Amino acid sequence: MHAEETTHIQVQAPDKAKIRKIWMTAGLLAIITALEFLVAFTIPLEMEVTRVTIFVGMTIVKAFYIVGEFMHLKYEVKVLIWSILIPMIFIVWMLVAFVYEGMSIFDDRYLN
Repeated sequence: MHAEETTHIQVQAPDKAKIRKIWMTAGLLAIITALEFLVAFTIPLEMEVTRVTIFVGMTIVKAFYIVGEFMHLKYEVKVLIWSILIPMIFIVWMLVAFVYEGMSIFDDRYLN
């Protein structure tokens, strides 16, 4: 029995297209994040609803891009995408409705 074992490792050259795609994705996410910071810190406090709406919208766009790119949903069948997207929309709607209803109950109970 030999003390040394030989292995055959084949080194492949890096795929330039994949590396470029990764950097493009990172750049796009960095740009969206920079715009989020710009919106968060430059829009005056008097326009809070507008600021929050823009900020949340950009965050959702970034989240969809991350899910599509890194979870590879962009390359899947459209039915799979819709089966994930529609329940998520209803869950977000439900959370907004519960928060709104909870604020109304709080206002009625403690502020009136």
